[in-house]
Amino acid sequence: MRNPRVEHWEEKLDTLLRRVDERLELEYGGIVPRHPARPAHGETGNPQNDGLFRITATFTPGFNSRLGKGYVVTIEPVTLADFPQDAWRKIERKACRLINAGLESVLPGRNLRLHRDGNVWKITGDLSLDKIETKN
Repeated sequence: MRNPRVEHWEEKLDTLLRRVDERLELEYGGIVPRHPARPAHGETGNPQNDGLFRITATFTPGFNSRLGKGYVVTIEPVTLADFPQDAWRKIERKACRLINAGLESVLPGRNLRLHRDGNVWKITGDLSLDKIETKN
């Protein structure tokens, strides 16, 4: 059984990630062909399952991490083509800027930030659930 406050918190974060995915798809979705088994952007109800990009966030307790607990954010192209590294770095930086810019709007007052933690991106800050309202 999942905590309804955790579910609501993660729904808010997912809202932001969907917006970022939409923006990346509009700007860069044609840079390389998407995976041939993957539907075009907008053809499914979840942008993690269509288009060129997949952006996800997964909670980690942060063992052996310099930043501790947080949400590891994965930003990846779903393609069989070689992705130009210069273009990928630009897209990844843009995604990170968009995520950082949107965190306050979806989860206000928590001082959440996306940082590099070793070889992963991680959202850290006030992850407490006491300010999260549950759905009725």
